[in-house]
Amino acid sequence: MTTPDTATTPPSATTDTGAPATGAGRLGSLGPVGLVFAGGISVQFGGALAVMLMPRAGALGVVALRLLVAAAVLLLVCRPRLRGHSRTDWGTVVVFGITMAAMNGLFYQAVARIPLGPAVTLEVLGPLALSVLASRRAINVVWAALALAGVFLLGGGGFSGLDPMGAAFALGAGAMWAAYIIFSARTGRRFPQADGLALAMAVGAVLFLPLGIAESGTKLLDPVTLGLGAAVALLSSVLPYTLELLALRRLPASTFAILMSLEPAIAATAGFLLLDQALTAMEAAAIALVIVASMGAVRTQVGRGRGGGRRKTAALEGAGLEG
Repeated sequence: MTTPDTATTPPSATTDTGAPATGAGRLGSLGPVGLVFAGGISVQFGGALAVMLMPRAGALGVVALRLLVAAAVLLLVCRPRLRGHSRTDWGTVVVFGITMAAMNGLFYQAVARIPLGPAVTLEVLGPLALSVLASRRAINVVWAALALAGVFLLGGGGFSGLDPMGAAFALGAGAMWAAYIIFSARTGRRFPQADGLALAMAVGAVLFLPLGIAESGTKLLDPVTLGLGAAVALLSSVLPYTLELLALRRLPASTFAILMSLEPAIAATAGFLLLDQALTAMEAAAIALVIVASMGAVRTQVGRGRGGGRRKTAALEGAGLEG
């Protein structure tokens, strides 16, 4: 999952001198749209790899490995300064880390029970709801109605086709994703470059590690499990942040956010190719409705944001999060 598994790149990861941009020249040759797609593919195929790893390490164990490896990489690259921050600064980064850990934990509990495509579709409702509610424009009633229609179809009229607990976990992950956007923006204003993101990832890793150990114990020390966990962290966190960072330097924020709305479709493709999770015609139509709703809400929010003349790192981050 997009932590970050995220609908947007956090402000703390979007400065020109921010987190990690190694190999920028080679990656930049893909073009900005190609970079966004590559980041989305990396996130969702990382999620599919996580599902494959769960029989070895459990859902909580996979989350613990992902957060731990991602935190280690970001701390090494960013080397955040620990002194000179206020109590409010630390409170913000701790809440951001808790939110990140909860978002990942809930999402991985979801994909342990329901296919990857439907899980991401339900999860993306969190940022969609945030954008719709913040905009307060009548047209967003249409987008909300489309999204609800998609959810109704996805659940077969009552989630009879999906595990109810899995659907609930995915919706909970969506709520945490919306909170992640809010605290990502706040953390980005209080910490330079990607320092806040690295520290928050470390907080999430420390908080989640006991849960992973409780579920998986010494299984987490198995070399194969460690290697696959590191791959999940790199595919789902480190690499997407780098690709999105490069893309946002040359891509309009509105275009970036709309491309990110395609995450459910990419997730469904990854689930089909790696996990043999085929979609029914109704599920495909449901995912399409949610994607259209997300794109419409993003475009509405971007149009509203242009009136203030401020460039957003991503349209969903412009959803009333300046305060």
